[in-house]
Amino acid sequence: MRTNFLSEFFEKTWLTPAHISVGITIFLFSFSMVFISRYSRLNNTAAIRTDSTRVVYLYHDSNIHQLNKILTKNEIQHDSLNLFWASHLLGWRKFKQGRYVINHDYSYNSFLKRLAMGIQSPIRVTILPGQTKKHFVKEVAGHFLFSADSLEKTMADSSVLASLGANKKDIYGRMLPDTYLFYWNMSPKEFLGKMLHEFHRLVVDKYKDRFTKLNKSVDQILTLASIVEWEAKVDSEKPVISGLYWNRLKKGWPLQADPTINYIIGERRRLLYKDYRIKSPYNTYINKGLPPGPITNPSLSSIKAALYPDSNDYMYMVAQPNGEHAFARTLAKHKRQSERWRRWLRKQYRIKRERERAAADSLKAK
Repeated sequence: MRTNFLSEFFEKTWLTPAHISVGITIFLFSFSMVFISRYSRLNNTAAIRTDSTRVVYLYHDSNIHQLNKILTKNEIQHDSLNLFWASHLLGWRKFKQGRYVINHDYSYNSFLKRLAMGIQSPIRVTILPGQTKKHFVKEVAGHFLFSADSLEKTMADSSVLASLGANKKDIYGRMLPDTYLFYWNMSPKEFLGKMLHEFHRLVVDKYKDRFTKLNKSVDQILTLASIVEWEAKVDSEKPVISGLYWNRLKKGWPLQADPTINYIIGERRRLLYKDYRIKSPYNTYINKGLPPGPITNPSLSSIKAALYPDSNDYMYMVAQPNGEHAFARTLAKHKRQSERWRRWLRKQYRIKRERERAAADSLKAK
């Protein structure tokens, strides 16, 4: 019955078994060519390409259409239609917020998979020592998605800091200067968490025995180190200055550290007599002992100087023209050194005024 049906079919149409065989062959060939073409496009290792390094920022999770616009804006070479086709076929359709460095060629799969899984390129951030808190917040936020305002608020949020094992008074002193790797879209809390982890690893754990031997808390050492940071212009003087401050503390003398006054007024400038009379717990001219907390973020060299002070009997110091200090054991010698410093300052101000007058006269002559 089946044979009769086929015989009748071929008799009533122009198709023959040979025709059908050729049709199937053509269909299979076409299908194979399409498959090979699509497979080739899908696995083309230069489907996404760039002539130079590009940095792509996704400010929020994005779809394939948004990603296409971002790639075009960043002049990353690609075929939009093939990109949409590959995204649909591979199933990579949502791409995570982040910073991605594009510096070589990619296949559709490797590129879309990376962004869909949020495999970011880290950023390198250098934390400098001796900054004011305001400058620190501004500089750090410039590297991240979060704002300076959000970082400042987080550093003042008692509940957030408590969850990180820190407090408002001491958090800034723990921002250990160094170069770190971060992710661009991490939150202020995540940033602070990593900084505190590194501080604990590089300072608290490493010098645990030394803290115990000195019978000093981490905050006490950090506070002194922060003053040394602003006082010393050269690293070699740091242990000497630290030794001098410890001598004063042991004898119950006020530290009389100018950096604490600079901290109160919010800038590092030449101090006036009225500045020394400002009422503040950070004024080490009218209060004995250490101030309530660090005045800046000290470098590791300043922390080491506070932990390992030079053994000396200096009680006084005064700045010198070269940026170093003259140290003295007695008040009489200190007065002589201070007078030389004041004479040098007066001379510099006189030279400055003479130059300003000369410049003004020159302008008038024109």
